[in-house]
Amino acid sequence: MSKQSNTKDHLPLYGPGPLYTAVIVGLTVVAFFCQNLPFCTAGKIAFLQVPFDMMGIALIALGIYMWIQAVIVAKVTDGIRENRLITTGIYAWVRNPIYSAFMILCTGIVLVIGNVFFFFLPLVYWLFLTLLLKQTEEQWLRDLYGQEYTAYCKQVNRCIPWFPTAR
Repeated sequence: MSKQSNTKDHLPLYGPGPLYTAVIVGLTVVAFFCQNLPFCTAGKIAFLQVPFDMMGIALIALGIYMWIQAVIVAKVTDGIRENRLITTGIYAWVRNPIYSAFMILCTGIVLVIGNVFFFFLPLVYWLFLTLLLKQTEEQWLRDLYGQEYTAYCKQVNRCIPWFPTAR
């Protein structure tokens, strides 16, 4: 974690998070309620339901774990208020673990739904997150932290957790 001067304004506490979360949760709820409609039942592949359920439950658990690591363990709101760029813990694995947690959790739910007609949704979640972050938070963070944030971006993925590169 590095410290920035407290004379700078800090990021918005919630940023585009509520918008992103509302959209992807809304799409996931629509998929859940549409899964058994007559025009959607052909998308169910019964013999793959158990593997879909297992993968979906694992992703749901991963999403919950990531959210806990970002919000409770890393105390991201404290970092925002104190103008600290958090780069350790879960933030060493993914730059946006809260958004990623919701993306992964909703992807898990789509897998548990088990209807292939909705398997495009994780791509929509990722694309929406990428475009939204490029237009908002990434610009704010680059303005606030400059080269430090640019270097961090080169080492850590935006949305998909991955092994950190050497620093």
